[in-house]
Amino acid sequence: MTEAINIAAYSDALVILGTAGIVVPLVGRSGISPVIGYLGAGAVLGPLGLGSFIGEFPFLSWFTINNTGNVSRFADLGVVFLFFLIGLELSFARLMSMRRLVFGLGGLQIANTMTILSILAWLAGQRPTVAIILGASLALSSTAIVLDMLSTQGRVLTGAGRASFSVPLAQDLAVIPLLMFISILGSHTEESLIVSLGQALAQAVLAVSVIVMAGRVLLRPIFRLVGSLRSEELFIAAVLFVIIGIGVIASVAGLSMTLGAFIAGLLLAETEYRRAIHAAIKPFQGILLGIFFFTVGMNIDPHALAREPLLILAAVTALITTKASVLIILSKFFKMTWSAAIETGLLLGAGGEFAFVVLALATALGLIGADITRFTLVVTSLTVLLIPLLSVLAQRLDKFLEKSKTPDPELTILPVILQKHAIVIGYGRVGKVVSTLLERHGVPYTATDYDARMVAKDRRNGFEVFYGDAANRAFLEACGLMQATGVIITINSYPIIDDIIRQVREMRPDIIIVSRARDAAHAKHMYEMGVTDAVPETIEASLHLSEAALVAFGVPAGFAIASVHEQRDEFRKELQLAARLSGAETSHGMRAKSV
Repeated sequence: MTEAINIAAYSDALVILGTAGIVVPLVGRSGISPVIGYLGAGAVLGPLGLGSFIGEFPFLSWFTINNTGNVSRFADLGVVFLFFLIGLELSFARLMSMRRLVFGLGGLQIANTMTILSILAWLAGQRPTVAIILGASLALSSTAIVLDMLSTQGRVLTGAGRASFSVPLAQDLAVIPLLMFISILGSHTEESLIVSLGQALAQAVLAVSVIVMAGRVLLRPIFRLVGSLRSEELFIAAVLFVIIGIGVIASVAGLSMTLGAFIAGLLLAETEYRRAIHAAIKPFQGILLGIFFFTVGMNIDPHALAREPLLILAAVTALITTKASVLIILSKFFKMTWSAAIETGLLLGAGGEFAFVVLALATALGLIGADITRFTLVVTSLTVLLIPLLSVLAQRLDKFLEKSKTPDPELTILPVILQKHAIVIGYGRVGKVVSTLLERHGVPYTATDYDARMVAKDRRNGFEVFYGDAANRAFLEACGLMQATGVIITINSYPIIDDIIRQVREMRPDIIIVSRARDAAHAKHMYEMGVTDAVPETIEASLHLSEAALVAFGVPAGFAIASVHEQRDEFRKELQLAARLSGAETSHGMRAKSV
């Protein structure tokens, strides 16, 4: 006897797959963003769109979503995978290098935007508790859509891209105490609110610490074992197990699955399997994230738009204007350019997906009315729908600002192309010392820097330095990369260093590259990328300290210097060997066929 199947669930799946495989590609051919395609399809085909007419026209059940629960879990997984990939690209080291933007700009954005929006909601007649919840939920921005869009455009590492990642990351971290705060408000316990919140935060810190410590101990051996089996299917299964497993553990501990997946990505970013994992998981993330965008679109209620079009339009405009204004002002305090500040403000001016989570919890606990929730979700969904259009507007404003401003004449001077010279990238304190020593020993060089203000100041003070982006192919050609003997990278922005190394190696596979590194692990990563020599700051500091100590304790200076040089060579050989072995191991594991 054939087992009965859930026809409604399968028809919902067919609608989603049809949207991903047919509707979105057709929309994309017309030049419209796939994100808008998913959001628009969700609004039209969702239960609030054509799905609301199933009672009158039953055949529509085959072309619309009948039950949001059939797709919501898959949509949640899409966001989980996105956060995993973000962590995989970032690593703990890169996160710490961005802490100024994450905890500074992001923290100030949350505090200021939440305060302003809460006051506006209170002035509109809402109770203080409701106003705070609305202000907190609307202060959040869409990590999923903004990062997916920037990643697709290859603009994550621009000034606006880094800020547009850092602020939502701070918001995502803030969601955890926010959800705890709402849960405590809704529990009606007699215990002090501050005490309850403190206990919840302590539990969260403990859970994250346990996950990180266990991950550092277990993850590398797990993937080393799976890699030794030479099965691509087992490798993919292990990746999926780690992502969802750590996400579930985080959820059980009272955190979000997305935070757990993000931590998993950070941990695996420090292993030699990072690139292989990224390639294995990318196809799953794409389709699941598309489902998420579809479910966001399903929250757009066309009937509400028809009932209160002017009020909703005013709310959408007020939300984007308020959030964008706060971010633009704060971005300028963090010394971002006007174009980057405006783009960051417009990209993050819309609402975000976590507003749905926060409002759903507050409504379920009876802290906020269903009518207010429905109205707020409509406004949030419409602002999310506008994000691709806001991105286009930001880029056009950027071009307008670039054309309208008069460039400093010092920044338009291009270097004379030399022969067999060195290109020094970064003209800060380290770059100036390197350039001085090159000049002292008669080595011709071209010095560059991306800080327009400092380049203009240095040139007026007589220093021969040129302004430009060293990750840009045209600028490298203008600096004479094709005629150069070597490239010396002295900057300390590690994601940008990676971009420069990739571009230089693509143009000149044979050229010498000497780069500044943070520590031994970062130096090993650079050797894997193909640098000739990496100079780890921590190791160099220890070697100089050792040399000074040896001389102070009576060891002859010549012997001390020779011993330090010998130790430096040993460190270099160990790191180069480790880089070769990890590269060969990863490459061999991924080429192996399944058995």
